[in-house]
Amino acid sequence: MLLNFALIFIGIALLVWSADRFTDGASALARNFGVSPLIVGLTIVAIGSSAPEIFVSVTASLADSPGLAIGNAIGSNIANIALVLGVTAIISPLQVNSNVIRREFPILIVITLLAGVALWDGYLSFLDGSLLVGGLFLYLVWIVRTAMKTKQDDLMLTTLMDELPDGMPTNRAVIWVLIGLILLPLSSQILVNGASGIAVHFGVSEFIIGVTIVALGTSLPELAASIASVLKGEHELAIGNVIGSNIFNILGVLGIAGIIHPISVDQAVLYKDYALMLFLTFVMLVMAYGFRGPGSIKRGEGIILFLIYITFLFTQ
Repeated sequence: MLLNFALIFIGIALLVWSADRFTDGASALARNFGVSPLIVGLTIVAIGSSAPEIFVSVTASLADSPGLAIGNAIGSNIANIALVLGVTAIISPLQVNSNVIRREFPILIVITLLAGVALWDGYLSFLDGSLLVGGLFLYLVWIVRTAMKTKQDDLMLTTLMDELPDGMPTNRAVIWVLIGLILLPLSSQILVNGASGIAVHFGVSEFIIGVTIVALGTSLPELAASIASVLKGEHELAIGNVIGSNIFNILGVLGIAGIIHPISVDQAVLYKDYALMLFLTFVMLVMAYGFRGPGSIKRGEGIILFLIYITFLFTQ
């Protein structure tokens, strides 16, 4: 059992580190070849931040453990809102002024509802997965086209471009990309092996391990990025990271799982875990959208979100 926990710890650490190196390398490589920083930030960086969940989904599905992939997607979304935003708001109450974020809130709601439709019949099929992944490509096209028209007027987009790596030589960028491409699948396999071993040892489903331990681990990059953002006063990036990550988890992580290994989904997942994810998504919308002005997540609301996450972990 200790070996399995060690595998999870090593897998998560390598996964997070390699995803960060891959994202930096790919971003620098794209910029060196003349790709717009805005497009780099909205596509490569966005995909890179969800790379841990995506690679775990692929590895788990190929290893005949699709329940782990689904648990990781749903659990990561719960952790992103309740843990990441909760802890971040406790450190510094969040103010939201970005038009981009306010546009993407309704999209996240719609996508979360669509995920419920896909899971409602108790089966995540190849067709369900294909539609979700197709939706991801449409979303990427939409955000880039929309951002190109409004980039001068939005604080979050300006901050996002300022955060991109600058001045990295092409040869170093290629090295980081290659290291990421090697370590991402390797660390994902280590993590999946450890998670599967724990599930067998304790006699619980792989979904439970995915929605708790694995999801918590793969959400650490969002937690670190959000805390770093608010400490620098970049509140829009903190919430934008969560919204973008949750959209990618539903469309990309769930979609890939359905395409590689269609799976039956326990109705309890819908009534408990998916329902909590949907509820927290609406809660985040109500807190941060700002229906009559700038939105905000206050420190007291952050405490409530954090307590919800702790309760969620101890009731699995």
